[in-house]
Amino acid sequence: MSGFRVTFLNPPFFKRFSRSQRSPAVTKSATLYYPMWLSYAAAFVAKDGFEIDLIDAPADNLDLARVIRRVSEFSPRLIVVDTSTPSIYNDASVCARLKEALPESFVVMVGTHVSALANETLMLEASVDAVAIGEYDYTLRELATALSQGEPLLQVNGLLLRDVNAPGRSDNFIETGKRQLIDNLDVLPFVSPIYRKFLKPNNYFNPNALYPMVTITTSRGCPFECFFCLYPQTMMGHRVRTRSIENVIQEMRYIVEAFPEARAIFFEDDTFTVNINRSRALSEAMISEGLRISWSANARADLDYETMVVMRAAGCRALCVGFESGCQPLLDSMKKRVNVESMRRFMRDARRAGILVHGCFMVGLPGETPETMQATLALAKSLNPDTVQFYPVMVYPGTQAFNWYEQEGLLQAQDFTAWLTSTGLHNTVIRTHELSSEQLVRFCDYARRQFYLRPSYIAYKLRQSLLDTHELKRNLKSAKAFIKHLLKGSDV
Repeated sequence: MSGFRVTFLNPPFFKRFSRSQRSPAVTKSATLYYPMWLSYAAAFVAKDGFEIDLIDAPADNLDLARVIRRVSEFSPRLIVVDTSTPSIYNDASVCARLKEALPESFVVMVGTHVSALANETLMLEASVDAVAIGEYDYTLRELATALSQGEPLLQVNGLLLRDVNAPGRSDNFIETGKRQLIDNLDVLPFVSPIYRKFLKPNNYFNPNALYPMVTITTSRGCPFECFFCLYPQTMMGHRVRTRSIENVIQEMRYIVEAFPEARAIFFEDDTFTVNINRSRALSEAMISEGLRISWSANARADLDYETMVVMRAAGCRALCVGFESGCQPLLDSMKKRVNVESMRRFMRDARRAGILVHGCFMVGLPGETPETMQATLALAKSLNPDTVQFYPVMVYPGTQAFNWYEQEGLLQAQDFTAWLTSTGLHNTVIRTHELSSEQLVRFCDYARRQFYLRPSYIAYKLRQSLLDTHELKRNLKSAKAFIKHLLKGSDV
């Protein structure tokens, strides 16, 4: 495939706009995700011999002019543009500018938003030739192959194509057939060499991991059906597929050797601990292989103490956990499938095992009242995780949550730019039957101050920073961006 070039673009928008996270925005904690799914697809396409370039404009602070110049110099035949709901109008306009500069290039958009609203996306911008629906690694590799060999694109499953035989029609599209999920994830190349070649690890930050860190995943899909969760409902599905343990260990070895600056690995699986036996086996393999690197992961509040002990011995430093609400009926209404008592037991066990916890709490759920919000704050204080976040429910097309709020007349915007403030921070677009958007935002500001400005918490963070230079570096980086928002209040 030598000579056929493909550009993978995380397009310019706000500086440090974290497009790949579950709730895309510029974050108060300075969090910035790797463009992970885009990078996985880039690695898979490159494996077939295609020449690739990967551009992360928000991370590198590249404006559109510089992006167009770099893409034009590379002269790709295929341009893959990542998207998100809050940035979709911007992303479409970037595609238009790229098409003006390289009219012979084929432009395809990928991501959660276009997977949920494929037709609407193609109607939005005539310069977009197609959107890839769902998990797109194989879709893009087959698309590149078809374009390079002049084969019909209709044979490439997973696309919604603009019908080039219907000139003047803006609404005539062809769906090429459903793309099946990848069963054997070991066929995918490691994503970390793509990071090493094209990205700067120091650009990326997750307060749940030591800095700098490398983000990979050991599985795709989540069996749980939390009604707000974006990736399982739009791209990766609810069927869990895992990499072999040896495959994960090999990539961890590569990261330790190739990223001497990296202090940690973040496993961005939807639920790293969904299979307890596998979590233990992977942790035991890390220990037996002598891997010495800190790591963090996403988990549920039903993990047992014995597994935590093995994970901690293997280097697990922290877990990111969605507690969501302190009110059991609200947890049940969102299909959380966990109870408050399990959360308390989980936190006691995590503390005993020596694992830090980042707790996520949300308000504005179906049935939310001032009293249930206070119960959530009380739970957060009593659990007392290392760090927390409070936010109104963020809803995105393709999720049950989006559909519910829309049907109930509680979705207050149809313009997707409303999902962000003027500075790129999260904005609240829902209300409840009892509470306005403003009340939800004010409560989150109040809850953050109530949690973080406690003298006992401040003393704890000072001790943590003084006892560990790596924790000091992480805390300072997060605090630098977060404190001004904490003291000021406003925005989500």
